[in-house]
Amino acid sequence: MKRFDYDLVVIGGGAAGMVSSKLAKGLGKKAAIIESKKLGGECTNYGCVPSKALIKAANIYRCAAGAVHMDFGIAARSVPEMDPSHVMEHVRDVVGRVYDGGTPEIFEKQGIDVIIGNPSFADSHHVEVAGRTLSAKSFVICTGSSAFIPPIRGIDTVPYLTNETMFDIEKLPKSMIVLGGGPIGIELAQALGRLGVKATIVEMADRILIREDRELSDALTERLVAEGLSILTRTKAVRLFREDGCILLDVEQEENKTAVVKADTVLVAVGRKANVEGLKLENAGVAYSPKGIKTDDALRTTASNIYACGDVVGPYQFSHMAEYQARIATRNALLPFKKRADYEHYIWCTFTNPELAHAGLTENEARERYGERIRIYRWNFKDTDRGKTDAEEFGFSKIICDEKYRVLGAHILGSRAGEIIHEIQIIKTLGIPLYRLDSVIHIYPTFSDVVKQPAKLCYIEKLRSNPFLRLVGSIMGPKQR
Repeated sequence: MKRFDYDLVVIGGGAAGMVSSKLAKGLGKKAAIIESKKLGGECTNYGCVPSKALIKAANIYRCAAGAVHMDFGIAARSVPEMDPSHVMEHVRDVVGRVYDGGTPEIFEKQGIDVIIGNPSFADSHHVEVAGRTLSAKSFVICTGSSAFIPPIRGIDTVPYLTNETMFDIEKLPKSMIVLGGGPIGIELAQALGRLGVKATIVEMADRILIREDRELSDALTERLVAEGLSILTRTKAVRLFREDGCILLDVEQEENKTAVVKADTVLVAVGRKANVEGLKLENAGVAYSPKGIKTDDALRTTASNIYACGDVVGPYQFSHMAEYQARIATRNALLPFKKRADYEHYIWCTFTNPELAHAGLTENEARERYGERIRIYRWNFKDTDRGKTDAEEFGFSKIICDEKYRVLGAHILGSRAGEIIHEIQIIKTLGIPLYRLDSVIHIYPTFSDVVKQPAKLCYIEKLRSNPFLRLVGSIMGPKQR
């Protein structure tokens, strides 16, 4: 039998790569990670971690500044003097502390080799990196994604930011053009806006967050606009140029109207591209396109010993989905019985304030698939006692079920939505009908009411639709005085 340097070589040290290498080691295999930059990948260094640290800082800043309004009966004698100039330093400190929990040294101590460099395949069993050639029985590719730079005229003549460079800035700009109304653009625009940056979002579609249920995304849009964000939808970015020390953007709007948007800097957040350049995947017989690496349901590429997962594969570019895929890809690469990836129970959260959490089908998607045979249950945060005590009364839940009351989709806009939605995700994944949650004891007072109360509505509707109970009701008739 041919001997290899490793049982498994993982290419990419982000969320998926770290999970993959640890699982391989846990299965008793000899494993290595190849990373071109820093372990932790996009999530730790340029995405989830720094953005959430920035969002938290922005929310604290806004909350402290709002103390003068006596929302909680606490009055400031004057507007607090607050300086957000050290926010980015704080964000980088948080990133450093998270990174310290997964350094190369830590992985090496666990018996996982870490090689820093830019890898390229020589063939399906050999990869060249840092002047070395490594052999492996199997590979898992999880190189992630990076910001897509759109072909806007003049974009190469102006300094622009992406999520990879955004957190390196030392001083917050006074104003910013945000290209793209997706999760990254919206999260960062709101956070920066709360820190005093005048942000203008430019989005080609007819609304922001186009993958969300329209009812909730429209409600969030109104909230963001009321907060001071400028949101330009149905607007195409045409040309970027510099003038008098500022950056200007020519845009086209409906009915061929034109306008100019002016700011100190530009953040590009129009989408992601798969990181496949330089890997020489063709040498290994791995099919790919600019959209990513081609895999089957088992996450195997067109090379039988090479698997891929995470953003470089899709279809959902989130760290939690990358970790889910990494477990499947690694298991399939090392064990004989194959498991397929199942995306029916996808879930995510946009970490605006308030948060917008999403699990499964939107209302429109459910109607397209099931017609009018769907049931929808809602509950407002303002109707929860915890919403009143915490002054978090904005938002609502929306749970979409089929005829048998099984959850097709759930959407929550409000405080802690990203945490609350997991209760729905559990019953959705396990196929438990929504009304069953009504019998589960929930702590009072909590925001879980936006799940429990729709479950109660569902239970009542189920009782009313029961033929036996309807018959009993008709026989007994109305109660006489």
